[in-house]
Amino acid sequence: MTRFGYTLMTEQSGPRSLVDYAVRAEDAGFEFEVMSDHYFPWLDSQGHSPYAWSVLGAVAQATQRVGLMSFVTCPTLRYHPAVVAQKAATMGLLSDGRFTLGLGSGENLNEHVVGAGWPAVDERHEMLSEAVQIISALFGGDLLSFRGDHFQVDSARLWDLPEHPVEIGVAVSGAQSVGHFATLSDHLIATEPQARLLEQWDGEREDADLPASRKIAQMPISWDPDRDTAVARAHDQFRWFGLGWPVNANLPTTEAFEDASAFVRPEDVTGSIPCGPDLDAVVEAASAYWEAGFTDLVIHQIGDEKQEQFLAEAAGPLLEKLRAASPDHVTA
Repeated sequence: MTRFGYTLMTEQSGPRSLVDYAVRAEDAGFEFEVMSDHYFPWLDSQGHSPYAWSVLGAVAQATQRVGLMSFVTCPTLRYHPAVVAQKAATMGLLSDGRFTLGLGSGENLNEHVVGAGWPAVDERHEMLSEAVQIISALFGGDLLSFRGDHFQVDSARLWDLPEHPVEIGVAVSGAQSVGHFATLSDHLIATEPQARLLEQWDGEREDADLPASRKIAQMPISWDPDRDTAVARAHDQFRWFGLGWPVNANLPTTEAFEDASAFVRPEDVTGSIPCGPDLDAVVEAASAYWEAGFTDLVIHQIGDEKQEQFLAEAAGPLLEKLRAASPDHVTA
């Protein structure tokens, strides 16, 4: 089954606009919506970065049907995992059970602001593993004390919990992270259509006698009636995307991203991002994800200035084409 989601990108839109887009995306027929959780935009030209959890609370009240998800929150430096558990449980209640907690090991860009340094990738995975354990335990409702290598929790308990524990998705990028999190979390999050990672994920869950999970990917597009405008916008705001995750996770500032992407050309961007009015080109790019085994695909329309027109004119027809092309689509 393939579900289709819409990205509420805090790096490119202000809080009021994000709530408005959430309502419009629900009306357009998206089945779920995800929200990035950043302290900085990637590039200065994106120009925004409101507090995701305040906006998520507003979106939960403004929408009725769509699933909601943090995409993704780092629960290790900027936030303590016990605080993330409280945020997520509250969102579970405000959304009437529509919220999924998406977690990841973070980026230096957002986490350096608390002055705690930026750990190496192995340590980041260890920290995230402990954080997931803490959050999952607190979702159980019992009093928790925890002493790990990276975190301590002293007599914590969540007093307001949804009827069913909030499910947890974890972002993975390689075999190492799959090995860490396939059995600790409920769902997989990724950005590239790598079938071998999904096969490893499913195999590890099957070996542990765990149920099948959602496997959620995100794909950027730059829809516009004018292709040249779409290409220019994608190059201006999303040229960092092709740098790759090892680079994106470690650069500390928007200036660093500007410098690192200075030699990325418009034609480099169009090689990985569908640009322009051709919805069939978007479907063709999306097919790589369901062919790899993803159950959910999030569409990210680049650029705040084009969201209203995209949602009013292109989103409905695009969803029809995606659902017609994807295998065994069901609404859930």
